[in-house]
Amino acid sequence: GLAIIEPVMRAFISALPFTLTKAQTRSLKEVLADLTSEIPARRLLEGEVGSGKTVIALAAMLNVVAHGHQAAMMAPTEILAQQHFETISRLLEGLNYQTNDSNTLVVELSSLKKPICVGLILGSHTKRQKERMRQNLEEHNVDILVGTHALIQNDVNIPSLALAVVDEEHRFGVAQRGALGQKGKRPHLISMSATPIPRSLALTFYGDMDISVIDELPPGRTPSKT
Repeated sequence: GLAIIEPVMRAFISALPFTLTKAQTRSLKEVLADLTSEIPARRLLEGEVGSGKTVIALAAMLNVVAHGHQAAMMAPTEILAQQHFETISRLLEGLNYQTNDSNTLVVELSSLKKPICVGLILGSHTKRQKERMRQNLEEHNVDILVGTHALIQNDVNIPSLALAVVDEEHRFGVAQRGALGQKGKRPHLISMSATPIPRSLALTFYGDMDISVIDELPPGRTPSKT
């Protein structure tokens, strides 16, 4: 299991441009507790758009990286993957941070010996861009990979993948979700959904998963109308 590395979590949370809500704090504790288990965790993180699911997922990914492993976040469309990458950039802005190009950003945490690199991979990237990202992953120069299903292609190897985060997972096929689970060594899995699923239905769909619900919006957010 991956113990919670307190200095990393404290540094990340204190550098955020907002304070976590009670629901976010509760969900974060549940997610981090999962990582300490020897059995690969399966958790559904549910909350409407703007409730702050990405911040929870990012904290979990940073904890995994602090142990020397890699993490990946998969979104169903290029626009969503790009948005996640931009959200992660914003959430890490309070830390010592730089970007080399539009597809990578490097963050320094004083409690970690080496900087953390976050990469983005999309189907529309050029062959050369993909090749460079694949090489960086293989050599463990990329710690967190964000992307579309481009990141589950056969030639993308994430040798030390310990946590996979899948957004709007009902939009992926079973084989696609399974392919991500085959990377690395039986990674923990967090599924994020903005679709409010009644608990009874959720247990049918996600019977093998624990469920965390972020049931309050951060202050100042206007409720989204659907």
